[in-house]
Amino acid sequence: MAGGDRLSAPTPGRGVPDFVGRPGPSAYHRLNPLTKATLATVTAIAAVAVGGLVGPIVLVAGAVILPALAAGVARRLARLSLLLALPIAVSAFLVNLFFFPGATDVLLRIGPITATAEGLAFALEILVRILAISGAITLFYLTTRPADLTVDLERRGVSPRFAFVANASVQTVPAMVERAGQIAAAQRARGLDTEGSIWRRIRGVVPIVGPVILGSIAEVEERTMALEARGFSRPGRRTLLWAPPDSAAQGLLRWALVVGLAALAVARVAGWPT
Repeated sequence: MAGGDRLSAPTPGRGVPDFVGRPGPSAYHRLNPLTKATLATVTAIAAVAVGGLVGPIVLVAGAVILPALAAGVARRLARLSLLLALPIAVSAFLVNLFFFPGATDVLLRIGPITATAEGLAFALEILVRILAISGAITLFYLTTRPADLTVDLERRGVSPRFAFVANASVQTVPAMVERAGQIAAAQRARGLDTEGSIWRRIRGVVPIVGPVILGSIAEVEERTMALEARGFSRPGRRTLLWAPPDSAAQGLLRWALVVGLAALAVARVAGWPT
């Protein structure tokens, strides 16, 4: 084929929908999805690997709060991450505060239950680590379109099936929450009492669980049939019409994060202070 007749991939606005490739509202939104995924993963693992209380606090401040402020999603991040982390955080905090083994410095005694200073210190460490993990995951979810991540993974040679699993994993929880809200509204329109006392709300959850699960299964089947009709399982590499922008600086940043995490793991295994 002659050079003048060579086909090129369409750019946003030329052959693809307008919303594809639309830049995000902030510089952090416009980062490559793999860069944000790497930052979230490294932050979550480092929050567990690093010792003490100062390290996780620095991670929360530097890798969660500052990017959230730069992206303009700090308020939503705080609300969603607290909702995700609160049940686990409260239970872990109370268990470590009152039942920490081998503690001797008693702060409070309530019958047979004793709160200790050692338990309080460890409970605070666990609490900050949970907040770092939930904050990192929530920040990635709030600033990254799942379709962008899928396309970027396929562009790098990842199997379309794996990319689809990653995309579905990101979208599962929001989709189920949205479906549960729609079903609850429909049930209320039919006279179901989902408000009032706690017992009434618990009874109102039961008629919602079944439709949510059955609806999720039906959606999986419909999506599978739609993907097969579009040749999802065909062999060979697909031609992408658009891919998220990337840069050499972001590539260096991703490698620096991975190397730094590996160095932290080696330091912890060797027993060095971190």
